[in-house]
Amino acid sequence: MKLLIVSATSIEIKPLLAELGRGRVLQHHITRYRFKHFQVDVLITGVGMVPTAVFTSMVLGRYAYDAVINAGICGSFNREIPIGKLLNITTDCLPETGAEDGEHFLSIIDLKLLDQDEFPFNGGKLINDSVFDSSLINGLLISAGVTVNTVHGNTMSIDAFMQRHPADIESMEGAAFIYACKMHKVRHLQVRSVSNYIEDRDVSKWDIPLAVNNLNHFLLDLLNE
Repeated sequence: MKLLIVSATSIEIKPLLAELGRGRVLQHHITRYRFKHFQVDVLITGVGMVPTAVFTSMVLGRYAYDAVINAGICGSFNREIPIGKLLNITTDCLPETGAEDGEHFLSIIDLKLLDQDEFPFNGGKLINDSVFDSSLINGLLISAGVTVNTVHGNTMSIDAFMQRHPADIESMEGAAFIYACKMHKVRHLQVRSVSNYIEDRDVSKWDIPLAVNNLNHFLLDLLNE
């Protein structure tokens, strides 16, 4: 089985890389490993939508995979989700793309620059309908995400944003990843581990080690499954 794991940073999947051992560099940003009956390619894109979209699409255009996994940590708007919880982000979007109109925001759909059901969008969202025969994947909590260029860290902007775009979590790469995978028609999964709640920025309340640990335990358990 040929698997591609996409992560913005190597820090987020450092325990997995240690377990995979020595790999073979295929090209800049991508390394190939062998794990049991898997060929596992790991792509480190860098942070943000642009590098994620570009590098993921480049790799999917060059190599064939049975499945692609975007693995990373995230912040949560939803305080009912515990820190460290693993999530399957099946709905994502690009809420910052549009225009200001005085105190109002107009999306590219509002501006008639994109039809809400123009592929790969569905109702203005990017929806992952990939099916996996995996008890681990199917046991994940399904959540909705938003993908942003600037992560939120101010109460006033958070409240205003949530009124426009209610969601569970935010990342800086998720929608770009889903977009590339849907364009290349490949089965995919965006799995996120919550490192913090989205509030006035206070990194002392974050638990990145827990989020990274739980994420990598899941990835290794998935390979073993």
